[in-house]
Amino acid sequence: MLSPEILRIILLLSLLATGYVLILTWNEDSKKEQPAPEKAITRSVESLRSTDTTKLPASSSNQTNDVPDDSFLLTDTATTPSVEQGTSTTSENTNRLIKVKTPTLEVWIDRLGGDIVRTYLPKYPRVQNVPDDPLYLLVQDDRLDHYYVAQSGLIGPDGLDGKKQRPLYQSEFFDYELSVGETRKIKLQLNVDGVKVDKVFTFNADDYLIYVDHIVENRTNESFDAGLFTQIKRDRRQPPDQEQSTLGMQAFVGAAITTPEERYQKISFDDVDEGSLNVTTQGGWVAFLQHYFVTAWIANPNELTRYSARRLNDGKYAFGFTGPLFSVPPGEGKTWSTQFYAGPKDQNRMAEISPNLNLTVDYGFLFFIAEPLFWLLDWLYGLCGNWGLAIVLLTLIVKLALYPLSAAGYKSMANMRRVAPQMKRIQERYANDREKLQREMMALYKKEGANPLGGCLPMLLPMPIFLALYWVLLEAVELRHAPFILWIEDLAVMDPYFVLPILMAGSMYFMQTLNPQIGDPMQIKMMKAMPLVFGLIMLWFPAGLVLYWLVNNLLSIAQQWYVIRQTENARAVSKS
Repeated sequence: MLSPEILRIILLLSLLATGYVLILTWNEDSKKEQPAPEKAITRSVESLRSTDTTKLPASSSNQTNDVPDDSFLLTDTATTPSVEQGTSTTSENTNRLIKVKTPTLEVWIDRLGGDIVRTYLPKYPRVQNVPDDPLYLLVQDDRLDHYYVAQSGLIGPDGLDGKKQRPLYQSEFFDYELSVGETRKIKLQLNVDGVKVDKVFTFNADDYLIYVDHIVENRTNESFDAGLFTQIKRDRRQPPDQEQSTLGMQAFVGAAITTPEERYQKISFDDVDEGSLNVTTQGGWVAFLQHYFVTAWIANPNELTRYSARRLNDGKYAFGFTGPLFSVPPGEGKTWSTQFYAGPKDQNRMAEISPNLNLTVDYGFLFFIAEPLFWLLDWLYGLCGNWGLAIVLLTLIVKLALYPLSAAGYKSMANMRRVAPQMKRIQERYANDREKLQREMMALYKKEGANPLGGCLPMLLPMPIFLALYWVLLEAVELRHAPFILWIEDLAVMDPYFVLPILMAGSMYFMQTLNPQIGDPMQIKMMKAMPLVFGLIMLWFPAGLVLYWLVNNLLSIAQQWYVIRQTENARAVSKS
């Protein structure tokens, strides 16, 4: 016959095992039950990539009603709206796309306007361990319920990208492929009433940055007056590949600009709904952000630039900039230059492209901790070649750096543990007199050199690191799909089998056994429940974050045991 105590243990273990299985089952079911529209988008995009054809708008009307009018150009001279330019017919829908494939990018350019309408990132699979399914950023097709394109052109009195229609450029070839280390210019050409316009895209096979030049040769007897516009046009839909993070929280999806007053200013869709943005500054950039990835137009650093964000009549949003109005005299030429970036949030590369563009890697209010933390983590990864092991080494380094402060806290906890029997007697003696109880307890603390708050210090010290590491895991693309060991294939998402959260909860419970049980019975019960509460919360935290907390707890246990032994030995020597 089993004792009641053994039966209770068996029952508790059975309940825990049942709960574990239920959570695993729920997690698997939640992965399967994704919104149907998002799945449809993904399947459609996969099918589009397998062919060079696409269903683009048959007319230019869908692309012209969103182009900024002349009022957006920086000029003191009044201008008149653009008129229809008499370019090639825009009704044709065949051979409109130009495909450019590099080791880092797959780009589709629409000859209508010369807009970038689709991009894939071959080095970043949409799903881990499926290299033939690259993640996409820009996408435009009539078969999809998703719209995200990068537009650019010339507006103004003589600008080709007017309200009536976009220009239909000509191209010698429709399919380009670059090899490693190669640089190539893709030229789109147009002749309109004596004005020759070349729209030139320059690709570097090893980079995500595209150089875009509008080159005008004025062969007429009158001046050609125009200015550059760029914009990212998008709907509000969340990226189909947007990974959920902690407790359903998601990375920011929206735009950002830089100004002298504010180096990094985020602009949400709701911000645009409340009012349009109109800011003029020197150079700068406008970007659209999502989890780990960014698209951005970079302005000429030597020119005044007007940035705008507006909601369009079709419900989509346009984030972009316009430059100054230039007059090209007869017989002369002019080149408008800009750059477009579509790729990962590579902090080092973006810092090289334009000032403050690296701030699109948004570490939140703890950036001053997160930035050096990532630098150290990246350095450790260079040594060991595994991001999980780098997190373990980082935790060890942080623990060693904080050792003097945490040791003082553990010493205080050791003293509290030593005087615990005396505290219990005082609590029993003055249970009905709280004022007397407080006086006696304070006298005991003073006499024995104990501090009840000292034990909080070792628990609070790792918290800023914990929060900063959370933002590193959320923003640093280097940690996307980063494996550790065995079942941990992605440190940026939760542990699929919840092993790390369970071990973390167990380590918290063991730490409690090393601490003195002080306070009223209700407080003690609440403290005993903390490992379970934290374990449940950590179930959905990124595995890399839980790994940090687990290793920190294990090191704390070893340190606490060492300090307790050291304190007890020192007291024994003093008594002898």
